[in-house]
Amino acid sequence: MQIQLNGEPTQIPDSCSIEQLLERAGLGQRRVAVEVNREVVPRSRHGEHLLAEGDRVEVVHALGGG
Repeated sequence: MQIQLNGEPTQIPDSCSIEQLLERAGLGQRRVAVEVNREVVPRSRHGEHLLAEGDRVEVVHALGGG
């Protein structure tokens, strides 16, 4: 199925969770915030939140510093 990932069309397998998407993108161990269709999905729900055709997913990397 196709989603928008950070504004880019992206093909992912059916029944793909946010957690699986992050693993595929090499971000599984990174601290990121994920928004699906303009709603923030808590990290605790990444494994259970399944993506759907046409979802708009934004992944934001946490930056450190002061």
